[in-house]
Amino acid sequence: MPPFDELLYAGSAAHYPSGRMPYPSALADALRGELGLDGTGRLLDVGCGPGPLTTLLAPLFAQATGVDADADMIKVARAAAPGISWRQLRAEDLPADLGTFRVVTFAQSFHWMDRELVARRVRPMIEPGGAWVHVSAATHRGLPGSGVPWDRIDALVAAYLGPVRRAGRGLLPAGTPGGEEEIMRAAGFRGPARLPITGGDVVGRSTDDIVSSVFSLSSSAPHLFAERLVSFEAELRAILREASPSGLFAERRGAVEAVVWRP
Repeated sequence: MPPFDELLYAGSAAHYPSGRMPYPSALADALRGELGLDGTGRLLDVGCGPGPLTTLLAPLFAQATGVDADADMIKVARAAAPGISWRQLRAEDLPADLGTFRVVTFAQSFHWMDRELVARRVRPMIEPGGAWVHVSAATHRGLPGSGVPWDRIDALVAAYLGPVRRAGRGLLPAGTPGGEEEIMRAAGFRGPARLPITGGDVVGRSTDDIVSSVFSLSSSAPHLFAERLVSFEAELRAILREASPSGLFAERRGAVEAVVWRP
């Protein structure tokens, strides 16, 4: 991946808290059991965004730190959870002055980074007996068939922004990169242990939530629409109004997986 593009999520931070479904409490329970978390030690959440995973896991540690390269994401996180340490910091600049941690987490963020470099730099930051945890989830939308017309929404985004996925100043014709396991092993990590968290519970969402979910994505961040932003949002809301005149939706949460690596 190229160096961090400050436009990647430009304008998205304010939409993230309502546009993304929260991580399930079962994720915290699974990590507590797997890692023996008991309220001691330190947590580092890398690429934390506005902190949805950081705040979920923070009670399992004595101290938690979230870092993100996007200044607006850190601003939103700090306002919502001032008791957590938040730092605007690129993952590639670790370890900085942060010290060592019992657990380091990456949630829907590692693919945006120079993964080989970040894996090498983070490994010595993990204390003996500690772990790296990668959380995989799609929190912006639920499972198909929920009543939210995602096919029409995706088509509308493509009509405005083109058929190739946008990302900051660039394009992602092949999507985000894979090959994470090879990168982790090359950096000296052992594992992984996989902790699947079953989805299927129903999350109530409003029209405003769905609009924010679209704007929370790098591929449809507000800045990408430029002077057409107002017209795009008007068409998006018309689609949602047609699908649900009440403005209410119920989406079933998809599965979440935590992948645990040991240094």
